[in-house]
Amino acid sequence: MGSFQELCRQITKQMQAKTPLIIAIDGPCGGGKTTLATRLHQEFPDSVMIHADDFFLQPHQRTPERLAEPGGNMDRERLEQDVLQQLQSRRAFLYHRFDCQKNKMMSLQFEPASLVIVEGSYSLHPAISRYYDLKVFLDTDAGTQLQRLAKRVPAAMLPRFLKEWIPKEMAYFQHFNIKENSDIVLSL
Repeated sequence: MGSFQELCRQITKQMQAKTPLIIAIDGPCGGGKTTLATRLHQEFPDSVMIHADDFFLQPHQRTPERLAEPGGNMDRERLEQDVLQQLQSRRAFLYHRFDCQKNKMMSLQFEPASLVIVEGSYSLHPAISRYYDLKVFLDTDAGTQLQRLAKRVPAAMLPRFLKEWIPKEMAYFQHFNIKENSDIVLSL
């Protein structure tokens, strides 16, 4: 199990050889991915965060076949085309996030930075993992996960996390050996 300090050292070392450095933080919901990304953003001010939650499938993409795929409920194709492929240009660009609450696409401006942090479940899907210079898996135990989810999601939504979304994440992690294929594993 790694530490935040070790992760920062690895980032600093790799940034000496390559910018932008692109890292991904994957792990279970309630694991602390956004918290870790925020801490890294504070530690490395010339950084930008991309949230995998902005790339969940739109309603018309949610076919039974797609949802049956491990990691299939993220629009990894749009993340790849709109963001990951654009990063090497080192120029500003627009990308689109899907707002699940409003059920619509919204444009976001990306400004180049030395460090790009892609955080969120399914961000280490093998179809897009080649774009990352450093792969981080943020692990948590089931009890901590449940406590964190109970604090942040409406009570009416918690059963859906427990019966649908957590099992889908676990199937994805296991199917693709996400934790085992990560460069560093942390727990917050």
